[in-house]
Amino acid sequence: MDKTQTSGDEDLFLGYSSVHKKRSEPEPSHVSMKSDASMIQPIKLNSGDTQPGLSSVQQKRSDPESNCLSMKRHVTVGQSGETRPDLSQVLNTFRPNLMKKFECLYEGTVMQGNPTLLKEIYTELYITESENGEISNEHEVRQIETQSRGAATEDTVIKCNDIFRPLPGQDKPIRTVLTKGVAGIGKTVSMQKFILDWAEGKENQDVQLIFPLPLRELNLMKDKTLSLSDLLNFFFPEIKELEISVEKYKVLFIFDGLDECRLSLDFKRKVKLCKISKSASVDVLLTNLIVGNLLPSALIWITSRPAAADLIPSECVHRVTEVRGFNDPQKEEYFRKRISDQSVSNRIISHLKSSRSLFNMCHIPVFCWISAAVLEKMLSQAESGEIPRTLTQMYTHFLILQTNIKHQKDYEKKVTDEDMILKLGKLAFQQLVKGNLIFYEEDLRECGIDVKEASVYSGLCTQIFREELGLYQGKVFCFIHLSLQEHLAALYAHLSFTINNINVFDQTKQSLLSKIFKQKKYNSLSELNQRVVDEALQSKNGHLDLFLRFLLGLSLESNQTLLRKLLTRTGSCSYKKEETVQYIKQKIRENCCPEKSINLFHCLNELGDDSLMLEIQHYLKSGEIKETKLSSSQWSALVYVLLTSEQKMDVFDLKQFIGAQHTADKVLQNLLPVVKESRSVQLCGCNLTAQSCESLSSAIQSSNSVLRELDLSNNDLKDSGVKLLSDGLKSPNCQLEILRLSGCMVTEKGCRYVSSALSSNPSHLRELDLSYNYPGDSGVKLRIQLEDPNCSLDKLNVDHGGEYRVTAGLQKWACFLTLDPNTTNTQLILSEENRKVTCVREDQSYPDHPDRFDAHQVLCSESVCGCCYWEIEWSGDYGVHVSVSYKSIRRKGWGDECVFGRNDQSWSLFCSADRYSFIHSDIETCLPVKPISSSRIGVYVDHSAGTLSFYSVSDTTSLIHTVQTTFTQLLYPGFGFNIGSSVKLLMNQNRL
Repeated sequence: MDKTQTSGDEDLFLGYSSVHKKRSEPEPSHVSMKSDASMIQPIKLNSGDTQPGLSSVQQKRSDPESNCLSMKRHVTVGQSGETRPDLSQVLNTFRPNLMKKFECLYEGTVMQGNPTLLKEIYTELYITESENGEISNEHEVRQIETQSRGAATEDTVIKCNDIFRPLPGQDKPIRTVLTKGVAGIGKTVSMQKFILDWAEGKENQDVQLIFPLPLRELNLMKDKTLSLSDLLNFFFPEIKELEISVEKYKVLFIFDGLDECRLSLDFKRKVKLCKISKSASVDVLLTNLIVGNLLPSALIWITSRPAAADLIPSECVHRVTEVRGFNDPQKEEYFRKRISDQSVSNRIISHLKSSRSLFNMCHIPVFCWISAAVLEKMLSQAESGEIPRTLTQMYTHFLILQTNIKHQKDYEKKVTDEDMILKLGKLAFQQLVKGNLIFYEEDLRECGIDVKEASVYSGLCTQIFREELGLYQGKVFCFIHLSLQEHLAALYAHLSFTINNINVFDQTKQSLLSKIFKQKKYNSLSELNQRVVDEALQSKNGHLDLFLRFLLGLSLESNQTLLRKLLTRTGSCSYKKEETVQYIKQKIRENCCPEKSINLFHCLNELGDDSLMLEIQHYLKSGEIKETKLSSSQWSALVYVLLTSEQKMDVFDLKQFIGAQHTADKVLQNLLPVVKESRSVQLCGCNLTAQSCESLSSAIQSSNSVLRELDLSNNDLKDSGVKLLSDGLKSPNCQLEILRLSGCMVTEKGCRYVSSALSSNPSHLRELDLSYNYPGDSGVKLRIQLEDPNCSLDKLNVDHGGEYRVTAGLQKWACFLTLDPNTTNTQLILSEENRKVTCVREDQSYPDHPDRFDAHQVLCSESVCGCCYWEIEWSGDYGVHVSVSYKSIRRKGWGDECVFGRNDQSWSLFCSADRYSFIHSDIETCLPVKPISSSRIGVYVDHSAGTLSFYSVSDTTSLIHTVQTTFTQLLYPGFGFNIGSSVKLLMNQNRL
């Protein structure tokens, strides 16, 4: 056996024991790796050593064995004695060829139309380092909506030319980079910019040769057997005469479009290939290149949509990056570069910002191009009509715009726009339910599309549907973006029903809907739409979500009017919009999962119904949301309103939504989608239990979560809750940077769970607060872990620990206080070892002291820092002031600068039998909470967090008011009185 091959029991590479996660998901994933029966067969290769009949890697070769990249003929010197060209001579041809191929950006077209120079319009994309974790089961549009809320995170941005350069603090070399991103987000353009800058001599000049090999073109060589040398000679004939040693030259392979790959990338295969002179199938060549058996020093760059990213084992990837498209400033930059008339570009930007759903979609560069094409024309004087505000309207306008582009007048007499739209719609629908984004000639022929005619047809084909003649010269077809395919598929389904009363799902055996729709007769469009709603809800990967939105939007009369500009026949059938609206609201009420509810609200938006959203917006604006008992549909509406708000919710504070009508655990569960899409989540002191930790665990390990800071302090989570939370911390998807668990009743056992999680995923968490717990020896171990250079943790707090901290509720923060005689007003009497004070009419004979108040007030001797809690019991007909103050407050006089709450030095809660009010900086706010029979008040201060909370205490503890501010000095508890009132400090020193 050849030494370059492994025996039958040897793995392809060491340490890898299983292929990528097997998908049990039977539904379409929109990753085009399914059917290749329609793929045309490539022409035979006549290059060098390739033999058409070769079927195994054991082919005998006469080339000397060497571990080098050797691209050469069998002679070293030509007949006339000339020598082989060196690298610089080859590059004189190679670089210009790449420049010619990549210097232009064809927005929407390839091979046709007017190209734009890439450097003139290129806008830097938002690229960050990522993780290759679990696959998201959401539609890519929902992923975009999530990313749009995460753009404000502090992730390190990587420029495309720096894709192989380690970040500061990273010292390991990067060989293989996997760049993922949703369809149309800019992965290919980033690759194109990298190659162009290299070819022009601007960037990455340490790389001698770049070989871009799109996987959609390698698909066409699926059944061929050849060597890596032959493969490169065929794609890049200008290097045939060149011999390159990997020890001498640095080479980069770029494999664009892993999601379009129809090769069998089996990383468990026992075939190990080390010599580039040995022949094998193309998939074997690729897997050995990626693993590093072939050309181990070569750089590898792979791009993929998220659903296919796990095809490459994590052991083979040294860096995972994610293209997030345009952030908000980059969106505006694109339109200002794309449209020369700045007044028009400003109007376009303003209009898109007014519709959150449209502005979110602008993270996708292709959608920016679509919007620019439509809105530039509509906002000019030459065009009038309603400006698109929904996705259906935008895409329908775009379809009309492109059909009006006339290039081939003679051909248009033979094939009408209407015929071509229906044929393309049929293709779009059939391939959508199969999960294919790229198609071949046979797929077109099945839908009645003549390939030659399609390639010369007017705007419709060249701008929406494109043909690519790759390096291999094989024809590959695709829509320029998945969303355009979904829109055409929905249009085809709609027209098939309204014109011919045909349900297209019945005709598609592969369709997931066929079981339900088979032999089903529909009396109205509403009934058909309702069935598609059901099926979209049952889809686990959300692949029908956008299709459904388009289908419902096309049912509206306003969009029917638009279609009449495009089609001579749009059909007619019974349709009552309100039936569909009510059906969708019923599904929302049935409490389907939050992610599905969000898409249903998008559907209502397409149908022009915003009644639920307006109701919730009223509750939010009036402040009634905390005290209103919400139905399941109202909770879903609240999620939708928060996620589509004009204002980004970088910080989510659960206290804004907790009231007497809802427990904190229930509120958190209902608002979990908002938690996932917030950068900072504040849950401090919300009375959460371990029950919520399971939900939070799923949130922090969600592949789309932008959550970076989580504050769970002052919740009785206990070790059981921390264990659930630690399960999420272990996930490679978890990118949490700050975690606060102060005062959560965590013992040594719980700290071990956290320590284990940090060992499993040490690369993100920077700050961990476990203060006011009982960490025991585990706290010491965590401090040791802090010194590990592989651990990103740089701030750990285990202070103020002790067994007494494992106490339920606020009592864990108990502090011992006494009243300061030197501050006591002369009409106040101290008793019970300076733990009680009573206000009387008679002056007491206290010695003069500069700290003594002229007002009826007293401060405590002890300052409060960190987290502290104390309780008092008050009495008196005229109420008391329960306060905290800086020591610097003025003592002499009765002016506002001396009275608790009437200045910026103090904060005060006024308590009486019939009301509570809060006073600070001479602003008094009457509080909606009504006093109960109990006269006990609890006060909680978290000095560093700037939190001050007041509670009514009886058998239970109820929040009266919370203040979030910044404390600049130490705080001292204080009290203000009216004649006859008293205050007693209740905390017992024995508790400490």
